[in-house]
Amino acid sequence: MIRLATHHVGVTVTDLDRAVEFYRDVFDLDELDRFTVSGRAFADAVDVDGATGRFAHLDGDGIRIELVEYDPEGPDATGGAINRPGATHVAFAVDDVDAFYADLDACVETVSAPRTTESGTRILFVRDPEDNLVEVLET
Repeated sequence: MIRLATHHVGVTVTDLDRAVEFYRDVFDLDELDRFTVSGRAFADAVDVDGATGRFAHLDGDGIRIELVEYDPEGPDATGGAINRPGATHVAFAVDDVDAFYADLDACVETVSAPRTTESGTRILFVRDPEDNLVEVLET
């Protein structure tokens, strides 16, 4: 049997530099690498004619977060409710959700203040500059 290992979680963005700055500043992620991929094999693989992707890989405590900016840019799929089929989010664990929330810069959009779910998990959601949902949960 072939061994399966998680490689990365990908988030498509319209402004790679702004997205890297957000994840670096808000979540203290280290940038591992930046690169560009183009050519026919890439365009065929992503099924986007003439596609070029600008990539940044960030270290999310052992999980690689891949931010990618495409040219040409496709239609907007961000925003909306988390219960929308196909909706995605990245989640980060912190020791103290309330302290994290209190330290957030005023320009970071939050969905709500921290809440405790029926399961006892303390969570909050924020939106990155691209309107993607990011969950923060207390461990």
